[in-house]
Amino acid sequence: MRRIIIDKDSKGTIAGLWAFLTVLAACAAYFIGNLWILIPVLLLLLALAFFVFWFHRVPDREIPEGDERLVTSVADGKVVIVERVYEKEYFKADCIQVSVYMDFWDVHTNFWPMTGKISYYKYHPGKYLLAFLPKASEQNEHSSTAISNSHGEIFFKQIAGTFARRIVCYSEEGADVNRGEQCGIIKFGSRIDIFLPLDAKILVQEGEFTKACLTPIARLK
Repeated sequence: MRRIIIDKDSKGTIAGLWAFLTVLAACAAYFIGNLWILIPVLLLLLALAFFVFWFHRVPDREIPEGDERLVTSVADGKVVIVERVYEKEYFKADCIQVSVYMDFWDVHTNFWPMTGKISYYKYHPGKYLLAFLPKASEQNEHSSTAISNSHGEIFFKQIAGTFARRIVCYSEEGADVNRGEQCGIIKFGSRIDIFLPLDAKILVQEGEFTKACLTPIARLK
């Protein structure tokens, strides 16, 4: 049986939340004298502790090989936007935007969508609006990354949501990255926006569910 791998940047978060749940359990044991009430409360806290651990796991995904034109999903979730937009941060031109919304139960580990070199990275502090709102793309805390290779260039954002208060991104300008390897994690509910060239062949539709590494989003020309 494969052991569960936990995101390397989430161990402190897990420890802090476990410590908080331990304090709650101790308070419950001290103040609640009725076992019929105490036992369900302790079981609930135990379940929350396991969920915190499970939420920060890095799933075992097959790393796709070949076809450097292929762009795969950065995250698990539901496709909520597929439309032509003007991207004003990096491309400063019309692009096709594909957005994937991660709800509270989805795996929040993120993976590089394309093999290539990181040509741009910037972190943006911001608000914590609901991640599925269109204005969250610009107003919420987010990180922005562009990747290029011989077939073209893409740009994507990791966007925090109402409950996501920390974005971890491994982007470094000039670094070479491989599609399917971990690029970071967004904690507790969030969204990924991917901006693609107009001539890219889009392979998903709104309402579809994606799996990071496994679901093709687009193919570059």
